[in-house]
Amino acid sequence: MIATSPSPAPQSDFPSDNTEALARAQQVLEDTFGYREFRDGQAEVIAQLIDGADALVLLPTGGGKSLCYQIPAMVRDGTGIVVSPLISLMQDQVEQLREAGVKAAYINSSLDPETLHCTTQGLKDGEYDMVYVSPERLLQPYFLNMLASLPIALFAVDEAHCVSHWGHDFRQDYRGLGLLKQRFPNVPLIGLTATADTTTQQDILLQLGLIDPLVYRGSFDRPNIRYRVVPKYKAFDQIVTYIKQQDGSGIIYCNSRAKVDDLNAKLHRQGMRCAAYHAGMEADERAFVQRQFITDKIDIVVATVAFGMGINKSNVRYVVHHDVPRSIESYYQETGRAGRDGLPAEAMLLFDEKDSARVKQWIDQGENAERNAIELQKFSAMESFSEAQTCRRQVLLNYFSQFSDKACGNCDICLDPPRPFDGLVTAQMVLSCILRLEQRFATQYVIDVLRGKSHKRIQESGHEKLSTWGIGKSQSDQYWHNIINQLIHRGYVRIDVANHAVLRLTEAARAVLKGEVPVELATPRLEIKQDKPARGALKNYDKALFARLKHLRKVLAQEHDVPPFVIFSDATLAEMSDAKPTSEAQLLEVSGVGKTKLQRYGDAFLQLIQDYLERDD
Repeated sequence: MIATSPSPAPQSDFPSDNTEALARAQQVLEDTFGYREFRDGQAEVIAQLIDGADALVLLPTGGGKSLCYQIPAMVRDGTGIVVSPLISLMQDQVEQLREAGVKAAYINSSLDPETLHCTTQGLKDGEYDMVYVSPERLLQPYFLNMLASLPIALFAVDEAHCVSHWGHDFRQDYRGLGLLKQRFPNVPLIGLTATADTTTQQDILLQLGLIDPLVYRGSFDRPNIRYRVVPKYKAFDQIVTYIKQQDGSGIIYCNSRAKVDDLNAKLHRQGMRCAAYHAGMEADERAFVQRQFITDKIDIVVATVAFGMGINKSNVRYVVHHDVPRSIESYYQETGRAGRDGLPAEAMLLFDEKDSARVKQWIDQGENAERNAIELQKFSAMESFSEAQTCRRQVLLNYFSQFSDKACGNCDICLDPPRPFDGLVTAQMVLSCILRLEQRFATQYVIDVLRGKSHKRIQESGHEKLSTWGIGKSQSDQYWHNIINQLIHRGYVRIDVANHAVLRLTEAARAVLKGEVPVELATPRLEIKQDKPARGALKNYDKALFARLKHLRKVLAQEHDVPPFVIFSDATLAEMSDAKPTSEAQLLEVSGVGKTKLQRYGDAFLQLIQDYLERDD
């Protein structure tokens, strides 16, 4: 959906008939970035900025947000100033732009004094199409005064949700960016984000002070990502099993540094190429891990949410959440790190009601009551997604007000629909056991009694004499764990987090125990199934040639000291493997191949393809 507010645009370097400038934008798209066509919304946003007007763009990760400001910055006179929240993100963006032949630089605290001086002088001398800066740097009086003396093409505020108190990743240093429109009212300003609900969108417009902006809301759907929620049970074993089914790079999110370190150590002992990442590590150590990941020297990063916005790697194939996130925005942004190249990817969440109860407790302990209420509301939506019995993509999109009445066909619910059964007797077995244990024990102990275990604690307590001891021995621990979670979700049982996570019956359980109400439960899923390939897969490309092209890309990346995907994405290599171009003109027709990359790498790829075809002949 596109919402526009027509009005007189701010002073522009282009006449109202900017056909020539738009033609230049199309040429930059093709020659520099190697794409033949704009994606939905890009052309309209780019035209708005070229004409000197403001915009707010909401597009999913991998949806093409960056081109919305990069191309106008190259077409308009002056330098584009891009506000970015993370040093690593600036560095990755600049690295990719330079590989495409764009004159780009960043100014941040990672630069030594000499490099900082040279880069700042280059900005003054107009050497760059774009310069990336942090909000703290940008808002320094000396920096704003310097910019006031220079021709500025535009301002771009990336990750614009950080400006809003309602955003899931609010940052105080972003709050001052409203000053830009006050100081530079005639310079177009664009805010960009992948994660903002309606309230956050309105707050971004207010805080940035955008003047009669074009607001482009693209689809939040990432159809190539398969969403999967699995009941958490023996999480480490589940994760190992899952990783062994995957091919390519992945990220595993945990909600604490201790869990990150523990899980990473265990995976390392399993022989997996992995590394930990969290805010408790030194900055240079985090930077090293990120570099290892984007250069494909490790396959897996186990991280807290600190490993978030700075991940600019297009070929992440899966994201696992070891613990439930605190909001749908966080979940959406973190899962959005997968499949940015458009090829099939997957997001798996391990969900446990105990984790959910702990998150609520942590939120309740916050010092700001108003903020706590907002976070509880957001977490409630995350719980609803996790516990959904209908298409997960519908739940996700509906949260962002993109309502859909069609199931997606590419989530666990669509691919393996819940199988309901009459669960009254099963529920009564659990509730009765909790009651006979006097509501004093946590989940695993209840399960041990149901299954007739005879360990020391049960014998010392005399619980092997209870009528419920052993009545559930025909089912596994995992089965009963799933059933208990369903009963919690349906409001018959609650977890007393403040008292060692013991299970308590609610008032609603009374009617179930008396058999006065029906109870429908879903047959538990007890294993992670490898389903048919995800939607969006290229089916006909030559897999053997693709493997050779990836190897060549890796060698070239090492020679040029850049991440492999910066040379060409997996999607570009897949298209190359399908089209098998043998001339420069044919190679330029492949999406993602621009003139600079053709000049740098074209001969090597064309020679490999030619040798491959001759071998087949």
